[in-house]
Amino acid sequence: MYLFVQLVCYALAILFTAWIIPGIEVDNIISAALLAIVIGLINLTIKPILMIVTLPVNILTFGLLTFVINALLLMFAGAIVPGVDVDGFWWALLGSILISILFTGVARFTRYY
Repeated sequence: MYLFVQLVCYALAILFTAWIIPGIEVDNIISAALLAIVIGLINLTIKPILMIVTLPVNILTFGLLTFVINALLLMFAGAIVPGVDVDGFWWALLGSILISILFTGVARFTRYY
């Protein structure tokens, strides 16, 4: 049940981000939920490898490269999922920051339920 609540909250964060940011378009809640699942799978598989490979540069940039990696992974997930369109890198960067902020707040709230 907790995983389902997390998935719904992440999908709602994606929909809210698509509503706020004009460069990210999500057709419906199904596309948002599918995007949440794909981003979750990417964060479990590809992201740890990228973080290890880019660790020296990430240390030099004081962790700012992590934002770039998140934006690129959002663009990659948007290319995979039908009904999701990310127009460019800067929109993906802004979107990944907003999604991270929204989901972190929601995850802290849902931890108690």
